[in-house]
Formats: sequence, structure tokens, C-alpha cells
Amino acid sequence: MKIDFEDIYERFFKDVYLFVLAMSGNPAMAEDVTQETFFKALKEIDNFKGNCSVKSWLCRIAKNLYIDDVRRKKRFETIKKGLAENPRAEEGNAESAAIRREEVISIYKALHCLEEPYKEVFGLRTLGELSYREIGEIFEKSESWARVTYHRAKLKIREQMM
Repeated sequence: MKIDFEDIYERFFKDVYLFVLAMSGNPAMAEDVTQETFFKALKEIDNFKGNCSVKSWLCRIAKNLYIDDVRRKKRFETIKKGLAENPRAEEGNAESAAIRREEVISIYKALHCLEEPYKEVFGLRTLGELSYREIGEIFEKSESWARVTYHRAKLKIREQMM
């Protein structure tokens, strides 16, 4: 059965966009997530088994992408806020604040020096909060490969920090 993806895009783009807009309340985010949804659907169209309607399938992809995006942004804001507030939180103990700041800088330097694919896998797992399966799919490798690569990246970061 040949699926005309262009027809799917034209028929369901507005529905998926409105679905994401209802969740997010943000037109720009809805546009981005909708585009990402159709990109992912295009890559995964051969895996569509027809157990549900195409519209339901697309909305499920969109929902998962939206949730991932919200988590990623929340995690990024938490890290950013923590880095900005951490020295002030320890005003009473300037030495502790200085040590903490040095540790953060050391981690970023070690991460910056990692070679690929370790750097990207570490970032996708830690900051992007992707599963090992998703990381494996991105690199067209197995879930086990992603686990091992992430573990090796952590070891390399630790080595560089010593």
C-alpha cells in the first residue's frame, strides 16, 4: 500500500497544528511542533500499522514531541536558573560558591572537549532527556550502542576533570 505523504500533510496539517496550539497556547511553538511531527511521521511512515486513524497517529506523535519539548525547555531553564542563582544562594560561604562555580565550568570544559559522537549522545541524554532508544534511532544504531556511548562519555568527562 503506497501512502501519499503530501496528501496526508495537506489533509491533516491544520488539525495537528490546532491540536498542539490547544495544548501549548503558543502559535510559534505549535508551528514548530507541527513541522517536527510531519518530519518524524515521514521518517516513520513505514512503521504505521493502521491500528488507528492517520490523524490519531499524527496527534500522538505531536503530543509526544510537545511533551519532550516542554521537558527540554523546563530542564534548560532549571539548569540556567541554577547556574545564575547558585553563587547567590551560597553568599554566606564564598568558598563553597567558588568551588561550585569551578565544578560547573570544569564540566562544561570537559563536555566541550569530548569528541563525537560522545558529545552529542551525552547532550541528547542529559539535556535533551531523550531515551536510549531515541538516541539510537537518531544515529541509526541500537539502543545498546546509545547506552554504551553515553556511559563512555561520562567516563571521559570524569577523566578530564581529574
